[in-house]
Amino acid sequence: MRKQLRLLIEFARPHTVIATSVQVLTMLIIVIGWHPPTLELVGLVGVTLVVCLALNLYVVGVNQLTDVAIDRINKPWLPVAAGQLSSDAAQRIVISALFIALTGAAMLGPPLWWTVSIIALIGSLYSLPPLRLKRHPLAAALSIAGARGVIANLGLAFHYQYWLDSELPITTLILVATFFFGFAMVIALYKDLPDDRGDRLYQIETLTTRLGPQRVLHLGRILLTACYLLPIAVGLWSLPTFAAAFLALSHVVVISVFWLVSMRVDLQRRQSIASFYMFLWGIFYTEFALLSIYRLTYTL
Repeated sequence: MRKQLRLLIEFARPHTVIATSVQVLTMLIIVIGWHPPTLELVGLVGVTLVVCLALNLYVVGVNQLTDVAIDRINKPWLPVAAGQLSSDAAQRIVISALFIALTGAAMLGPPLWWTVSIIALIGSLYSLPPLRLKRHPLAAALSIAGARGVIANLGLAFHYQYWLDSELPITTLILVATFFFGFAMVIALYKDLPDDRGDRLYQIETLTTRLGPQRVLHLGRILLTACYLLPIAVGLWSLPTFAAAFLALSHVVVISVFWLVSMRVDLQRRQSIASFYMFLWGIFYTEFALLSIYRLTYTL
């Protein structure tokens, strides 16, 4: 059982599991602010988390099933590529995950059902033929940014509003959607940096294969900096409140750390690139925490 659970977690890609869990929990805080925990609220969040984790498992699972040969070069440690999980077993897991996600979302209401359905569709079009959007750099980036950055966050916001009768200002929704769309675009750009060899061998065109790693790295720096200027500007515009000062200062610190770390990446060493990519996911999680703290301090 422990071995099977470990394989399932590796198949689900732990960094995406963490990102999905953080989104589900912190979007609740961003929408409603401080709210005393109740049995109903805990149940709502728990079921929502199960649905979203099942959706995440479907999307990353389909991607691995269609990329076995490429993953044997780029990510040989993944369960299917490593031969630890058979393709038949992986298919059963993926189909079960999609069923759980769609069924659970339907039980929780229209906002979550539409969110899950659209992201599942995007994930399918991204990986599966005949479209296989991941072959086209712009389409691949827009798919990831749209699903992870916009649809997931807005869908969760509307889902919580539907159940908890809470309203999030439209300006906040626009800020969250714009910021995370840009952030997810950077994730989409950087995710191919360590996969250059396999992508070239199997003629998967990415911005890394087209522009080169150094240009992609710098493009991501510029785009992420532009994203961080949004909350910094909002914070400075809203001074002198504590919440506004926290919003501006915290984002100045994070983007500064990002630049320092990005300047130390060795693009000739795959381990250095992979570590940097995991660092990017780390500040992705951090951003949800910062927005949650801002929401709580703004409410208080």
